Amino acid sequence: MEGNILRNSVYGPVTSRRLGCSLGINILPLRAKVCNFDCLYCECGWNAAPYVPEQHTGWKSNANEMLHVLEKRIEELVAAGTIPQIITFSGNGEPSLHPDFLQLVKGTTAIRDRLLPGVKVGIFSNSGMLDKPGVFEALQLADERFMKLDSAREETVRLINRPQAGYTVAKTIERLKKFGGDFTLQTLFFRGTFEGQLIDNTTPDELEDWFNVVDELKPQKVMVYTLDRKTPAKDLQKCPSETLHQIAEALEKRGIQVLLGE
Repeated sequence: MEGNILRNSVYGPVTSRRLGCSLGINILPLRAKVCNFDCLYCECGWNAAPYVPEQHTGWKSNANEMLHVLEKRIEELVAAGTIPQIITFSGNGEPSLHPDFLQLVKGTTAIRDRLLPGVKVGIFSNSGMLDKPGVFEALQLADERFMKLDSAREETVRLINRPQAGYTVAKTIERLKKFGGDFTLQTLFFRGTFEGQLIDNTTPDELEDWFNVVDELKPQKVMVYTLDRKTPAKDLQKCPSETLHQIAEALEKRGIQVLLGE
């Protein structure tokens, strides 16, 4: 699967099934996926090669240029009367890998404050770079932080997300606690097989462990969703709507706001 790779650093606005009208920012290289995960379901396809920081030092020179492109695009939208509900960092992989991630988030919020006051800035992250200098600070600057955790079990995360060496679920949970609940936990539920292994993060045992982590982290919101686009691993199936609604109901009973995507 070639994947849905973005060709622009600023794209949209697009209609998100959970966030409404969203203006997207891709601060990663164009026409290439770069990520410290290699998720079975990633719409960008498989990683062409493992992420190696030393091979991406050239990103540093394009931060000001990307902010200039963002500013011009927002000026166009304001002139046209097309105001997005949220500006989101997403794109061709994990945005916090960019060496100037903090500078880019600061620049984006400054442009927002000047041209689109009241519009939120959100960041989608796989939660795998929280120990990198500047990443936690940058995430704190955003209005919304969408932090991934697809399972509470180490073996399931390694099968589903295939993180690079050094990642553990336990360390990620401890780092997520630093937000004090001020974030959205995002979990994609699905079933299937990959290389002869069964995959299902919706079994009773999986969900029990996941709900225990939710109770521990106490996020303000939880994004509960399933497959929506083509996946690089072919034998994956959407989580049934009934199961998603059962998960959502259990979260709402805990007083947590749910963003549901079917």
